[in-house]
Amino acid sequence: MRRRGVHCNPSTRFAAMSDAPFGTFFVPGPTEVRPEILAQLTRPMMQHRNRAFEAMFARIDAGLRDVLLTARPVYVGATSATGFMEMAIRNAAAGPILSLVNGGFSERFALVAESCGRQVERVVVPWGATFDLNAVEDALTQTRFAAVTVAQSETSTGVLTDVHEVAELAHRHGTIVLVDSVSGAGGAKITVDGWGLDYVLTGSQKALALPAGLAFAVASAEYVDRARSLPDRGFYFDIVQYDKFAARNQTPSTPATSLLYALEAQMGDIGREGIERRWERHLAMRDATIEWVYGLRERRGVDVSVVAPEGARSPTVTVIRLPLGMSPVELRNAIEVRGYTIGGGYGELAATTVRIGHMGDHTLEGLRRCLHACETAIAELAERRRLVRA
Repeated sequence: MRRRGVHCNPSTRFAAMSDAPFGTFFVPGPTEVRPEILAQLTRPMMQHRNRAFEAMFARIDAGLRDVLLTARPVYVGATSATGFMEMAIRNAAAGPILSLVNGGFSERFALVAESCGRQVERVVVPWGATFDLNAVEDALTQTRFAAVTVAQSETSTGVLTDVHEVAELAHRHGTIVLVDSVSGAGGAKITVDGWGLDYVLTGSQKALALPAGLAFAVASAEYVDRARSLPDRGFYFDIVQYDKFAARNQTPSTPATSLLYALEAQMGDIGREGIERRWERHLAMRDATIEWVYGLRERRGVDVSVVAPEGARSPTVTVIRLPLGMSPVELRNAIEVRGYTIGGGYGELAATTVRIGHMGDHTLEGLRRCLHACETAIAELAERRRLVRA
């Protein structure tokens, strides 16, 4: 498998984005897209059943393999990542599904499985909590499941699950693991082949810092071989067809060519940065955000905290619990007036949290400017609402 080295300092490569007025979007997806990547969308259309397209697609595939650390082809689809969630379920062997649920998007995976007619059993923990693998093993011991679904980076809570451990556990019980890495891949370490992951999906609009509209997936050869015997895997998300066309550097259906232009350019830049360096940059942004949250408590006397527990915090998104009486909507508006946009809480955390997406091509320097704006807004609202601790 071809590997790309580190040829640049990411803090300088992406400094222009962080310095510019548009470099202010710190939501957990869709993320900022640099102007030079957006400019690719204006290129003329290409006939996609020809050698020029296949050469471009080969370059894209090589870049995606380097991001996901796999020798397998990476499927590219004109869909949201939820579409490739459905692909994961529709092409899995017959039988019940075990879904590990710790937030809104791991629950979505379970709902997709149910909508495809699967019997689903859930291992559920509170939003913001991690999984007890003993409970997972108990479930695997009692029932023979066709697959386990799990979110690596749960975007609604900022919790990072060790999917390598989950895969090892599932495999000991003869079960495959299907991984949602939508807010993980490109920012959080994931090694598809090295960790023995059977199926991994992600989307273009998060840590890969591309426009929304593309989904990516990689599946083991064994997973694809088992799918061949299924009579009802559908048409649009038929993984056997994706695998067949990928071998020819093609897509089964008409591709979103303009988005592929942007994808090719971004794969080149990620390759020059180096995936290991990219992981390090995301970890540095996560650590700076967490340090800022707890420093804010000391400096301003405001009762804020990180939802995800220590040791299980995503490198790409931090969910911050606000003090009782502080409106997330009012806070986000106050931050936006200062030139920055952060995310609102999601699902059952919507009324009590905000989310900061520190992913994609953002830098530590740009993030710190965002955090400074957040701090002044929080301090102002806390003082106005008399939420400051004595």
